[in-house]
Amino acid sequence: MHDLLFRNALVFDGTGSAPTINDVAIAGGRIAEIGSDLRAAAREVIAADGLGLMPGIIDSHTHFDAQITWDPCVRPSPALGVTTAVIGNCGFTIAPCKPQHRDITMRNLTQVEGMSLDVLRQGIAWQFETFPEYLAQLRRQGSAVNIAAYIGHSSVRTYVMGDHASTRSATPVEVAQMQAIVREAMQAGAVGFASSTSPAHNGEGGRPMPSRLADEVEMRALVTAMGECGHGVFMLTKGGDTPVPFLESLAAESGRPVMVAALLHNSTNRDAVFNDLDAISAANTRGHALIGQVSCCPLTMDFTLQSAYPVEGLKSWQPALGLHGDALVAMLANPGFRDGVRAELATTTHFRLFNGEWDKVQVVETASAAHAHHEQQTIAEIARRENRDPLDVMLDLAIAENLQTVFTAQLLNSDEEAVGRMLNHPHSIVSLSDAGAHLTFFNDAGFGLHLMGHWARELGAMSMSEAVRRLTSQPAQVFGMRERGTIREGYAADLLLFDPQTVARGPKHRVFDLPGGAPRLTTDAIGVRGVWVNGRQVANADGLLPSTPLAGELLTRFSTAA
Repeated sequence: MHDLLFRNALVFDGTGSAPTINDVAIAGGRIAEIGSDLRAAAREVIAADGLGLMPGIIDSHTHFDAQITWDPCVRPSPALGVTTAVIGNCGFTIAPCKPQHRDITMRNLTQVEGMSLDVLRQGIAWQFETFPEYLAQLRRQGSAVNIAAYIGHSSVRTYVMGDHASTRSATPVEVAQMQAIVREAMQAGAVGFASSTSPAHNGEGGRPMPSRLADEVEMRALVTAMGECGHGVFMLTKGGDTPVPFLESLAAESGRPVMVAALLHNSTNRDAVFNDLDAISAANTRGHALIGQVSCCPLTMDFTLQSAYPVEGLKSWQPALGLHGDALVAMLANPGFRDGVRAELATTTHFRLFNGEWDKVQVVETASAAHAHHEQQTIAEIARRENRDPLDVMLDLAIAENLQTVFTAQLLNSDEEAVGRMLNHPHSIVSLSDAGAHLTFFNDAGFGLHLMGHWARELGAMSMSEAVRRLTSQPAQVFGMRERGTIREGYAADLLLFDPQTVARGPKHRVFDLPGGAPRLTTDAIGVRGVWVNGRQVANADGLLPSTPLAGELLTRFSTAA
């Protein structure tokens, strides 16, 4: 007898093929049978009656490394159709970590990933030091979804170099020590090695995240060490000093795929992302596997000037990083500081989050009733009405409200024609949810539902079958996830049951369920009827089940094909 049987489902098998009406039987966490009018008994029968049945979404860019230690349900992802999450992106991991480095690790995450220091201090369960010990903790604890984990460059650097990790290049001895840690992690089951050279990635006090101090020799040594085991993906959020040709050389030397993030369209530098994608395509024609992480969502973020993440990648903003209270207010009021920001925004650049598009920056919430009339207005509108410079308008308003004013900025990916081209590029992967990070002001965990509902159904930029493939079998193949990402007999029963006519992500709203009752931004699913991980249901139309089973597996064995 089977455990579960879906009757008359519209099966999107994940390969990109046209859907077919079929029955799908599940037994022992695996897909046991697929066919029309199966004559099989099952403990539970679901009359799908034309609802879509697809493999669960694989989210290849999350930051659940800390959250998973206190929230094995990794909210809100399972309720949004995600059945597998890849953690450790950008190298911002919490393992390996010596006890004496825990505080700086948390402080760096507070800055670079917009996480609350109080939440991290109350929430992280530090029952590990090495990366293998961290995996062992995750395995003991369990999780609602399958988890694959990168070994992270910044953590490895901090483990070896301590306080010097963010200030200097590594010595040959230190590089050798880091190589040993990477080899150990890969043997323990890491999905790959992740790093960042992005100028937007700063830690405590505005210091660069440790990986940004790595020179070419160190980067080559660690990527090569990762590739020695015969599997693994090198993931990099790149800055201008790591161009695609350099990344191609890493793929050639290591024999492993290179995942390039974050490829987002910049309306003020429209060709830059396509130049990178063209270079990625050229690398693949030479037999070197590169793939670009792109997003199907406009990059929109709420922020206050206390933690102004969208502008922290500007060189001219560096003097403000690490300042608080009166010192920060004084810097933001300084005419020289403002002139420097204005001058930088007037120039073009390869990549940055904010480009001076003041018509895309809006006042969301004021702290004073005297300024409430500015709410829901753009900075450009206010500046025109007051005949003032928009940067002065934003900074003066924030200062007048003790930096409590909440702004929102539509930063990148606002041109849908350009984004559609990126989504359909043969060497892109739809990703960049950032789930688990920027919890207070950002949430794209529902990116998969948005791809299906907005891009496939509403815009017709791709077929629903292709959208499903992009979310399932494609990432499974890139990462070498065995027997996942496809509805096929013998494969894991990671499944999403949905209504193709309504599937979408809902509006964002705040909940207060982080440690200490701290808030996070979340979104609900629309059109999702159920989510199963390894054959066990974790969510229904109302969201996570009240007693969500920890049905996920820690994925540590990957195929070696590049």
